[in-house]
Amino acid sequence: MIPNVLSIAGTDPSGGAGIQADLKAFSALGAYGMAVTTALVAQSTQGVERILHLPADFVAAQIDTLFADVRVDAVKIGMIDTAEVASVVAERLRHHGAGPIVLDPVMVAKSGDRLLMDDAIAVVRSELLPLATLITPNLPEAAVLLEAAPADTVDGMGEVARALRQLGPRNVLVKGGHLAEEHSPDVLLAGETLTVLPARRIRTANTHGTGCTLSAAVAALLPQRPSMIAAVADAKAYLTSALQASDALDVGRGHGPVHHFHALWATQGQEHMPT
Repeated sequence: MIPNVLSIAGTDPSGGAGIQADLKAFSALGAYGMAVTTALVAQSTQGVERILHLPADFVAAQIDTLFADVRVDAVKIGMIDTAEVASVVAERLRHHGAGPIVLDPVMVAKSGDRLLMDDAIAVVRSELLPLATLITPNLPEAAVLLEAAPADTVDGMGEVARALRQLGPRNVLVKGGHLAEEHSPDVLLAGETLTVLPARRIRTANTHGTGCTLSAAVAALLPQRPSMIAAVADAKAYLTSALQASDALDVGRGHGPVHHFHALWATQGQEHMPT
């Protein structure tokens, strides 16, 4: 059965991050994608120009309308920009018994623009983290959630994962892309098992939406894989390949997107419509 997977996040008109990236990742990995919009973001590969904050009751209406009609097999939560929206998302997902839930605590865009208002951080910490099956912070996001300095070693990432789980999520994936190392390891705490997931660091400027894509990939794969570690490992492999193929795209003059459909589209110079 094809899983129905929901993204709750903000938009990205350039298509590299946010809901647009999530829907691409869902589709590439065999899931039917759905979306609830939390904010309308005027952004490109070069940065964020403006954010239109949607009323919390309208976000709730989107969630309720969807759950009243469609079976939802997994949920990915991305950009939650205000405390009111964070609270209502948590409340409505609890009401509908949604799960599994992958929470990507998006705080800063690749361009450096803030995406999360200060008063929303406490609500994300107190209401959304305990609801999550998995959270996927990078090192700066983990530091904000823990109100501590960022980890700078793989061992430190393990300690961060254990500290974050004390805040309520059942599993924690700490992403190591900010480490000053040749490779880009992530650390997964699933149950009591701590696993280091190594990966080579892809040398490319096309890193827009990598966090969105990874968390969306995990959400798409959780209903299709036998375990959390299998879903995360396959999602990480998918992202690595999407980064490696990203130079085939020519999108924008800033941080370009990853190639979500690298395995589905024909190679460059051939037809680009799948048969």
